[in-house]
Amino acid sequence: MVWQPEIDEIKRRVAMAKKMGGEEGIAVQHGRGKLTIRERLDLIADKSSFQEIGQLAGAATYDGDELINVRPSNSIIGTCRVNGRKVVVSGGDFTVRGGAADASIGNKGGHAQNLARDWRLPFIRLLDATGGSVKTFEKIGRTYIPTNPVTPGIEDLLCEVPVVSAALGSVAGLPAVDACLAHFNLMVKGISQVFPGGPPVVKASLGIDISKEDLGDERSQVFESGVIDNLANSEEEAFDMIKRFLSYLPSNVWQMAPRTDTSDDPERREESLLSVIPRNKRQLYDPRKILDAVLDKDSFFEITPHYGRSRIVGLARVNGYPTGVMINNPKRLGGSMDVAAGAKVIRFLQLCDTFHLPMVYFADEPGFMSGPDQQRQGIVRAGAKILCTTLRTQMPWISIIIRQLYGVAGQCHDRPGGMFKRVAWPSAHWGSMHISGGVSAAYRRIIDESDDPEAKRKELEQQLDALASPFRTAEAFNIEDIMDPRDTRPMLCEFMELAQPILTSQLGPTAVPYMP
Repeated sequence: MVWQPEIDEIKRRVAMAKKMGGEEGIAVQHGRGKLTIRERLDLIADKSSFQEIGQLAGAATYDGDELINVRPSNSIIGTCRVNGRKVVVSGGDFTVRGGAADASIGNKGGHAQNLARDWRLPFIRLLDATGGSVKTFEKIGRTYIPTNPVTPGIEDLLCEVPVVSAALGSVAGLPAVDACLAHFNLMVKGISQVFPGGPPVVKASLGIDISKEDLGDERSQVFESGVIDNLANSEEEAFDMIKRFLSYLPSNVWQMAPRTDTSDDPERREESLLSVIPRNKRQLYDPRKILDAVLDKDSFFEITPHYGRSRIVGLARVNGYPTGVMINNPKRLGGSMDVAAGAKVIRFLQLCDTFHLPMVYFADEPGFMSGPDQQRQGIVRAGAKILCTTLRTQMPWISIIIRQLYGVAGQCHDRPGGMFKRVAWPSAHWGSMHISGGVSAAYRRIIDESDDPEAKRKELEQQLDALASPFRTAEAFNIEDIMDPRDTRPMLCEFMELAQPILTSQLGPTAVPYMP
């Protein structure tokens, strides 16, 4: 028992650390409807799996040589298991100095980040923290040039392991940027806000009085800007989302995504697919019914559902294999690609390519959204970016053209390199531009000089419509197959099996780095 006094001292210091910001700080945290960092760790980690790193770090107070108290670091890091898989977790403790980034003890966040990269483990940030604080200037007796030891290396980490950020309170400054330095992020309705500078900063710089909710809650960050991908109704739901997102991905880019057992028959043929697309081209349909009919039951996890809503994207499984899935949403802008949808699709393509997930695209693309609003937002440059992103991907890709494919946006279903397959349903039609608008442009003089311009326009449209049959395109071998929609799931299951050896050969970092 030679070292028992020191063992007792360790236990004493650990007990101090677990008090976090003290009873008052914890009460304030709970009063705001938020869990403490340790309560959050208990929820996200498999039972008894969290192993804390640096739990003795803190600001100590001594009376001579006697330790009076240790105010713990406002950052808690460690490893744990999530659904049986090892991950690295870093969490801010708002009960200690509001989680201020420049009030932390040592570079714990950087240590966690390096640990995730060195051991090739997924990295989860639980953000409930502010950035810098002017109180730090008083404490150190000077100002400082803004640098952050955590940031360097994140550009490589994003190319190697899954990174998830959860905004679980008022997240400002550096932590707000950390929220975006991730493959997937989310916030919680009613308790989360994200902004570079809070209301006092806005007041000082712009003279505007604004609440933190009006400045940075889900209204601006999820629905308007798309800065945050998903919105949870509670912290518990947020942790479930994190677990589900990670379940589709490998631990790192050198591993294959995990296949799960499924009771869903790979030969399942849904009769509903034969009539899900109306013959009337102007009639809407529910794109999610198509996903339900062909993907493994209850496997679709939508990402960024409230932003760029003309395109639905998410992760799913086909015969147990994880895959990326996209489908146009005719209920929003007719499914047209606008700037918001383009930004969303670019991030999603990068995610799937980085972690070697095949891509399944159900295409119903009428083209890039036109009009003065999209012009002001730069739709042409946005279109160029998505075209280049599509062409740079290497993962196995299958496009199933379910309705329409037009213009340059229609080209974004195609990719010359790697495994690519393209088929169509009988409901499909395509071209460089829509016949209705194209006739008015190409035959303007003939139409204008006719005795009945409207009748002449309709006559020309009917003539060209006869040429738009997908079977004529198949005759020229411009499409691999016109298929019975009911055969879609069996075909996709076969595609997934064929894709696995290709994906295995592509393991490791991709040539094009991931950009958040």
